[in-house]
Amino acid sequence: MMNKLLTIALLFTTSLAFLPQSNAQDFPGLDKSPMDAVYYRPSRGSQPVMRVLYSRPQMNGREIFGSLVKYDKIWRLGANESTEIQFFQDVTVNGTKIGAGRYTVYATPGEKEWKIHFSSDVDSWGAYSYNPGHDVATVTVPVEASENPIEAFSIIFEKADNGAHMVMGWENTVVKVPIEF
Repeated sequence: MMNKLLTIALLFTTSLAFLPQSNAQDFPGLDKSPMDAVYYRPSRGSQPVMRVLYSRPQMNGREIFGSLVKYDKIWRLGANESTEIQFFQDVTVNGTKIGAGRYTVYATPGEKEWKIHFSSDVDSWGAYSYNPGHDVATVTVPVEASENPIEAFSIIFEKADNGAHMVMGWENTVVKVPIEF
């Protein structure tokens, strides 16, 4: 009986080697607009206050603002999925308190100023499902010229009085969004 069980087990194991590999994967190449993450921590080793997840499209010789990204039209701030910000504590944007949690961030770019929209809608692609009725805060910020061209859309945080600025730049444009905490 033991030899019979051993033989069956051996035959079963051997037959598995001839089955097609069900776990073989064909991974796609690198996305043309890779996803990135940026955190703001008040000091090294401290708990983060906020995090942004966004995709980073490239200029690739294209004219961006006023052409690829239309003025006065809602934009997802990057490419692919909508840009997402997570606040790990309550913050204030333009006098409006925003509770800790996840939000999407959109922009309505203009030549001289941008409107930045923080929305309660999350897990969306692009700006197709953007609903202004779901904004939890909106702030208008001035456009600044960058000293050098910015090839990839980028977001960083800079320490500021009473909080930080979420700084966004691409092509020859920079905007700073004040966030207090």
